Amino acid sequence: KVPLQFFPTNRKLEPGMPFILDMAPVYKGYTADVGYSGCLGLNPLHDRLLADLEAHRELILREVRERRSLREIYEDVERLMASQGYANRHRAYPFGVIAHKVDRVAERRWSPQVFGFGTQSLKGLVSDAVHGHRDGWSPLWSPYSFSDHPPQPGLWAVEPHLGFRGTGAKFEEILVVTDSKDP
Repeated sequence: KVPLQFFPTNRKLEPGMPFILDMAPVYKGYTADVGYSGCLGLNPLHDRLLADLEAHRELILREVRERRSLREIYEDVERLMASQGYANRHRAYPFGVIAHKVDRVAERRWSPQVFGFGTQSLKGLVSDAVHGHRDGWSPLWSPYSFSDHPPQPGLWAVEPHLGFRGTGAKFEEILVVTDSKDP
């Protein structure tokens, strides 16, 4: 089954309804893959979800600095969600990823799209997957064994997504991972 829940719908936004604005513009080969949730008007539940996401940001950053494996960090994020009473909604994304590596994208005059993703971006992700598989790492941060390694140096688009009774909240931000001990 291909997860399609992350695609946009034609639903009309109504007062109090949460939404996610997730985009990855590419400028001169550089990707800014970011996303945030918000609400059209007031929604106290969504506000609470956003406040609780802060603990996830802190946990992820701390454990990346400790060089924990991607899979361990994923599992710790899931435990934190459960302790907060939330469901893991990033499992709705392909491969259930909480993050993915972001690299430079080859510029082309014309770049078709597949399922809303630029083919050059997809080509870069596939290239990373092949290269990573050969070298024992994955560009996808997931609960599966292929994520049993610390994050590779580079840019990672990190996007934990909490869900509770039909309401969700997330952030997607770029995390810079280096091979130095400095934060």
